[in-house]
Amino acid sequence: MQVATLPRPELVQMAEMLARDKGIEKSAVLEAMEQGISKAGRSKYGPEYDIRTKIDPKTGAITMARYITVVEEVEDEFTQITLADAQKRDKNLGLGDVIVDMLPPMDFGRIAAGTAKQVITQKVREAERLQQYNDMKDKKGEIINGTIKRVEGGNLIVELAGRVEALLRRDELIPRETYRVGDRIRALILDVRSEIKGPQVFLSRSHPQFMAKLFEAEVPEIYDGLIEIKAVARDPGSRAKIAVWSKDNTVDARGACIGLRGIRVQAIVSELQGEKVDVVNWSSDPATFIVNALAPNEVLKIVIDEEAGNVEVVLSEEQLSLAIGRRGQNIKLVSQLTGWHIDMMNEAQESEHRIQETKDRVELFMRALDVDDMMAHILIQEGFAKVEDIAYIALDELIGIEGFDEELATELQNRAKAYLVAEAETINQKLSELNLADDLKAVEGLTDAMLVKLGENGVKTLDDLADLAGDELVEIVGKDMSEDDANAIIMKAREHWFEESKAQ
Repeated sequence: MQVATLPRPELVQMAEMLARDKGIEKSAVLEAMEQGISKAGRSKYGPEYDIRTKIDPKTGAITMARYITVVEEVEDEFTQITLADAQKRDKNLGLGDVIVDMLPPMDFGRIAAGTAKQVITQKVREAERLQQYNDMKDKKGEIINGTIKRVEGGNLIVELAGRVEALLRRDELIPRETYRVGDRIRALILDVRSEIKGPQVFLSRSHPQFMAKLFEAEVPEIYDGLIEIKAVARDPGSRAKIAVWSKDNTVDARGACIGLRGIRVQAIVSELQGEKVDVVNWSSDPATFIVNALAPNEVLKIVIDEEAGNVEVVLSEEQLSLAIGRRGQNIKLVSQLTGWHIDMMNEAQESEHRIQETKDRVELFMRALDVDDMMAHILIQEGFAKVEDIAYIALDELIGIEGFDEELATELQNRAKAYLVAEAETINQKLSELNLADDLKAVEGLTDAMLVKLGENGVKTLDDLADLAGDELVEIVGKDMSEDDANAIIMKAREHWFEESKAQ
């Protein structure tokens, strides 16, 4: 049945006005109106029916219809019909087809109009929130300007463009900086979450990426892609380091970021409340990068252990304390920037360290391989540091050592493998005796040998591990673990605490 519908231009005008006022699409407003009118229709004809409304986006004409689906067996008599009954109406209908019964135009009474208005208001508000979320989600990781609207317990509520409120927590501010209601502020959009009450926007001024984005805004060469920011490390409010690189050899990446007479970097320092910023030339060679990051301190020697992720840096006695910095700040930033765990020492300490390291290796090889002092020293001079190195190296490389023949090389390798098997059996036996919790044994980054040391020191559960500090974990498991790795493992072990806290 066809039902004549009249144009309703006032609906189109209302939709356009709401769309402009709320900053959403006209189609979203029309959809909200359709849902509101459909609900009013169900109030009149019965809530059981599948009633849908369409509004012509050009004329505003309203069409309302009841939808019935053709099924094999009816489960809902209000929205379904059997194939036999459907074909009485139209023999061409088949299973899955939908019958559309047009309904006459509604005469909106007070209750129906109120119902429609309520739904429209709710749906428009939802569309507005969705639009705001989509707009802010696309800006995640960018710097945005806002105005302090209010202060709640040290946290700032910042009003952004588009009537969106954002949260700048106290711990995401630069230490010692203060703001008042009405002040303008710049911050990084750290995260955007969609929640029932609207988009939740979280800001930060202490995040390393905030400084990186300030450089991008201040240095055109970064924005244009001539210079790339490779890494950033910050101690917010105190000191920071940024590593930059240019694919064009004619461009001085560090100089461009500093600017003539330091004008560019000074503008960033001012925004960061006086935070001292070191601009460093990045290099794909780790040793060169670390030396650049430690400048102007002069490095005398650098030794990189790629497998362990450790770097030993030797400086003069005079420059060692400067390179470490007050409370270890400088070396901590260099480590964050380069991604390497760095041990710094003077020449005397380095010599003592080498002597002790050689002594430990000699004792290990003498015990594990049953060789004398001279043979152990030969293996160390050839670059072997662990029993595993000897057990799994190609036999030809052992034979290639001056004075070694195939028989000696084979015997050494067999002894190394036998030692490792015996060590593994001992560790497994100790693990079974220590009765460690399964969740502790499942922690990534902890070897069986480390688990044995933890168990022997009373660390037998995930909570025991989470209670440790990074330096305590390193002290227990030994030099095979860096403090950065230890801190990461402990934070992972504490994750269940945070989850339990949220659940409460």
